[in-house]
Amino acid sequence: MKLAVGCDQNAYGLKVEIMKHLDSMGINYEDFGSHEGESVLYPNVALKIAEEVSKGTYERAIILCGTGIGMAITANKVPGIRAAVCHDVYSAERARKSNNAQIMTMGAEIVGAALAKKLVDVWLASEFQGGGSAPKVELMCEIDERYRK
Repeated sequence: MKLAVGCDQNAYGLKVEIMKHLDSMGINYEDFGSHEGESVLYPNVALKIAEEVSKGTYERAIILCGTGIGMAITANKVPGIRAAVCHDVYSAERARKSNNAQIMTMGAEIVGAALAKKLVDVWLASEFQGGGSAPKVELMCEIDERYRK
């Protein structure tokens, strides 16, 4: 799996912890910033990563800011993207299994490093189940396509 990771300055420390965790699991990722001491506007990071995921350059992405909300809102503006804020194990699992979310967002002011690592583990281990959720995801894709034009 090829993964993209990014953050704003508010979540830099959490991003570093997550990247160490990914390294320990042997997961390949690219760091889109921000970097230590760098101040960025989170919509720029979210947009760049969401565009790359939409193009298929990366299968999934993890993006972080203070709450995870702004990153999710921005990423979801990119056609074909389903980004979900995940602050608990159940939402991390369901983001993939029910909603086929390619992007997970988290807030460094909401979750600590230990929980964030657990959420990453659950999210990465989960796959879209289809079933009763398939028509809902298909409808989301149809709505997305309608507004893409």
